[in-house]
Amino acid sequence: MTETPAGEWEVLFDGTDLSQWRGYQRQDVPASWRVENGVLAFVPAQDRAQRGDLVTREQFGDFELELEWRISEGGNSGIMYRVSESEPAPWHTGPEMQVLDDERHQDGQIDSHRAGALYDLIVPPANIARPVGEWNQVRIRVQGNRIQQWLNGQSTADVEIGSEEWNRLLAASKFSDMPTFASQSRGHIVLQDHDDPVWYRNIRIRRLDSGR
Repeated sequence: MTETPAGEWEVLFDGTDLSQWRGYQRQDVPASWRVENGVLAFVPAQDRAQRGDLVTREQFGDFELELEWRISEGGNSGIMYRVSESEPAPWHTGPEMQVLDDERHQDGQIDSHRAGALYDLIVPPANIARPVGEWNQVRIRVQGNRIQQWLNGQSTADVEIGSEEWNRLLAASKFSDMPTFASQSRGHIVLQDHDDPVWYRNIRIRRLDSGR
């Protein structure tokens, strides 16, 4: 396989197939994740065996990720990164950018759970997510210990893992007793199954290190 030089964009979803993805802790793609009209759609089945989080087959260290998402009414999902499959769920290891219908989902009442948040850690600016049915643009940049997130062009997080600020935020979060959380220098990108329909498109990534 030819390695992609650092800095070149790689398409993770081209609108036609899910060849670069699989289920968390499994080798196949859960049936609830499918391609519909060029969009990556999650339509939750009643059968839990057809469900699950979607992960990239490859792992990434330092990177910049761009994508668009559209959430269902009252819906919840998330984008996690540097995820290890060593734990029962990806949020045990990977930081998450929240995907949410702020107006209708109960998490919209919790500042650090709103759309665009570094989930349960950093509060995003208010009212930056677009209404249900509209596409939202995401940019996530992770380099070394620095995490940066943007939603619709507005910064929602800029923090250094291990800094005094990080340690304070972590101690007050649900992750305070999870030693594996945000401890990986590389890992998978994950799209979350949170029981609600969600759509993703234009997913691409570029490595900010030497790659694989």
